[in-house]
Amino acid sequence: MYAYSQVDQQLVEQRVAQFRDQTHRYLAGKLDEEVYKQLRLRNGLYVQRHAPMLRVAIPYGVLNSAQMRMLAHIARTYDRGYAHVTTRQNFQFNWPPLETVPDILAELARVQMHAIQTSGNCIRNVTSDPLAGVAPDEIEDPRIWCELLRQWSTLHPEFSFLPRKFKIAVTGSAQDRVASQVHDIGLQMVRGERGEHGFRVLVGGGLGRTPVIGKVIRVFLPREDLLSYVDAILRVYNLHGRRDNIYKARIKILVNAIGIESFREQVEAEWLEIRDSELKLDAERIDAVRDAFKTFDYRCLDDDEEIAGLCARNPMFATWYRQNTRAHRMPGYRVVYLSLKSHGQAPGDISAEQMDAVAELADSFSLGEIRTTYTQNLILAQVEQTDLEPLWQALTRLRLANPNIGTVNDIICCPGFDFCALANATSIDVADDIAQRFEALDRAFDVGPVRINISGCMNACGHHHVGNIGLLGVDKNGEDWYQITLGGADGDDCALGKVLGPSVAKAGIGEAVERIIETYLEFRDHGENFIDTLRRIGRDPFRERVYATTH
Repeated sequence: MYAYSQVDQQLVEQRVAQFRDQTHRYLAGKLDEEVYKQLRLRNGLYVQRHAPMLRVAIPYGVLNSAQMRMLAHIARTYDRGYAHVTTRQNFQFNWPPLETVPDILAELARVQMHAIQTSGNCIRNVTSDPLAGVAPDEIEDPRIWCELLRQWSTLHPEFSFLPRKFKIAVTGSAQDRVASQVHDIGLQMVRGERGEHGFRVLVGGGLGRTPVIGKVIRVFLPREDLLSYVDAILRVYNLHGRRDNIYKARIKILVNAIGIESFREQVEAEWLEIRDSELKLDAERIDAVRDAFKTFDYRCLDDDEEIAGLCARNPMFATWYRQNTRAHRMPGYRVVYLSLKSHGQAPGDISAEQMDAVAELADSFSLGEIRTTYTQNLILAQVEQTDLEPLWQALTRLRLANPNIGTVNDIICCPGFDFCALANATSIDVADDIAQRFEALDRAFDVGPVRINISGCMNACGHHHVGNIGLLGVDKNGEDWYQITLGGADGDDCALGKVLGPSVAKAGIGEAVERIIETYLEFRDHGENFIDTLRRIGRDPFRERVYATTH
């Protein structure tokens, strides 16, 4: 991962000192509520239903063991003993007392962490492929470009007060594992006609009240022009984006209003003015960032031939190996997913004890590195194959080895009404109800890969629009109901789900999801997954089963 320079450290420490003074003045009644709101948002601090919520940045989803131990310490000392992993690969603390937040930020700064720009109308934490740098299908490590974007965007004087929040995702692989098509800007590494590396640039994607799949604004952008082209996009958006209506302020609204061709023309014209400015990336600057990343001294290993025998002797290990590990670009290594989706646990939550233990496991088995994922799980990405069995045993004791990665039980879920002041309905208990129905592994594996996403409100923090099965919580006369969408997808075949029919009461939503799955199992062809079956037979069979007796 990237190592802070002296400038980075100084910037973060100064930011902590500034916010400490701002918070002290606010608590003393010397700073207006609305003024303080803008300051706290740009330091990751929200006011939620029961308490403040602090969102800690995990740039491109990578942290080290010392940072994980610090997060555990904060959870134990300042919160209620746990934290939450978000779909933007960040950590959230749901219960920190307001007066302690400057102390928390100071503690984070000690291990090169911060909460800068994790909220507010600015450029948020840049997300990336959780398998960056280790994926066999990777064209180039996207984290280098994420870091360049982070350095350029942090406290950017022109883009700190945009019309609305702004999210960027970067992927360097053939497979999109970060939902890049539903971001304000999606950057996909591609090869040009001569084999040179560059970016396919998408703009105007996003979810929320108006879900939109991003449109291609440039088929190929040379790497050295990354910052200047993104800067040009932000300039056009900052100039023309609406500020009179919060629901029409995102860049997707602007792109749809004037059309992608007109938007492209304006961006290209702006780009011509700045393309050859100091924003142009030369090889020296790119290499400087690349060199600032901690490189791993991989051992020269062969693939472990004993794995097949171990799987044959131990079916439980074999199941975990199949579901929760992935190929690594280096022979003799494996990528391991840690499931944060155990029964009775809010999806994405992790306790302080588990965090401390994961830090120890990272030191012992993964060269001290940990990653967060878009799907609200964790990854140890540098595991030697000969260490898989003891790692699995340790994870099993920690309740982090549930072999459900990519299954119907690997549910993406926002905190919902239990915590969020914006939510209309709960989401955590609905996720648990659904998970219980498919808790038997044989049943979950028979169902195969189905992405279920749950959001407690139209802000779509659970990305329900791109779930194969999406659930949106709505309030009907003070009661929780759920709108069902089918057909969403967040990968290369990105699609927005369509509403199945009338919303379903909370008491019946688990059964409704179960009926959807049973309909799929009845109609699927051999080897066909859920989304392919849905696209082949249409939604009518699912609609008939769901609403047969619920209305």
